[in-house]
Amino acid sequence: MTSHALPTRTLGRTGITAPALGIGCWAIGGPDHNLGLPMGWSTGADEGAAIAGLETSWELGARLYDTADVYGHGLSERRLGRLVAQVPREQIVLSSKVGYFTGTAEHGFDPRHMRRQLAQTLDNLGTDHLDIYGLHHHDFGPDDQWLQPAINAMHAFKNEGIIRAISLRGPHRFAPDRLSTPPALRGNKTARFRALFDLVQPDILAVRDNLLTPAASSEGIFSFADQRNCGVLITKPLGQGLLTRSHSPDQPPAFGEGDHRTRKRWFTAPALAVLDDALAEIQQTIAPEHEDLIALALWSCLNRTTNAIVIAGFTHPGQVRANITATSRVPTDEQLSQARTILAEAQAHLDDEGQVFLDG
Repeated sequence: MTSHALPTRTLGRTGITAPALGIGCWAIGGPDHNLGLPMGWSTGADEGAAIAGLETSWELGARLYDTADVYGHGLSERRLGRLVAQVPREQIVLSSKVGYFTGTAEHGFDPRHMRRQLAQTLDNLGTDHLDIYGLHHHDFGPDDQWLQPAINAMHAFKNEGIIRAISLRGPHRFAPDRLSTPPALRGNKTARFRALFDLVQPDILAVRDNLLTPAASSEGIFSFADQRNCGVLITKPLGQGLLTRSHSPDQPPAFGEGDHRTRKRWFTAPALAVLDDALAEIQQTIAPEHEDLIALALWSCLNRTTNAIVIAGFTHPGQVRANITATSRVPTDEQLSQARTILAEAQAHLDDEGQVFLDG
């Protein structure tokens, strides 16, 4: 692996620029429930670790930070607001999202609720505007009754200067639907996304991608974005720790109340055993050091498109430092191809066993 400085990226036609590795703030919201489901992180950072991690990221050059109103029901935003108060506002790029938290509104995309949530988000962050504001999911109620009102609200926020850019999730399933709707009845999420894209006309796409993402379901979205000059925020590049060999099949993690990973089969002992064998092979043949594993995972996403910024989360400052410094180790195309092949075989094995990595 060669050494290079982390590039600066521009998010498509928005003109928003930042170093190519951004900071995800979901985990610092801690454990939480929403819509009757665990939606947070039981291993999330405490106040001191969260603030220290954010400050470390800034010191090491990160400038884009991604959160949402539902992450700890405002706790993530308020913790991030502690950093915002310490740095020049024009140098930090702030992204948040709306829709998963309904509160007392009829629906999360009721435009009056959206406006109230945006006002609260701005208060939590201590700012008068967001750089990026996203529709957090694709469920707009029966017959999409809240779709056009939500679109109108987003474009109104942009016209008013309260937000600079609108983001939309890439192909995505609403969390309750993944648990309650049989696969045969879920519909085509890619077709759904394309229809929504034409209506919403977003500036930025939020796309989950990592070395465990099947090639057929990932590569097309990046060319789609490039053709439309859309920026991309790539989430879960480390598979929430799965790709850094952080979890042992001999001692599978036992997550506490309010942790969304209790719904993910990759974190069970049988799945971790398959994954650990694949990662061991990668370490033996391509990436001997722990930092090399991190670099492989991050650069597999950083290389997707020059219109993308990759978002890596954290629960303690050491992870922030490891992730940012690992980007200086740049794998070759051949090494990335080898890693993809090895992990695709692991994914196929789990698919054969009926264990699919559920997207979040």
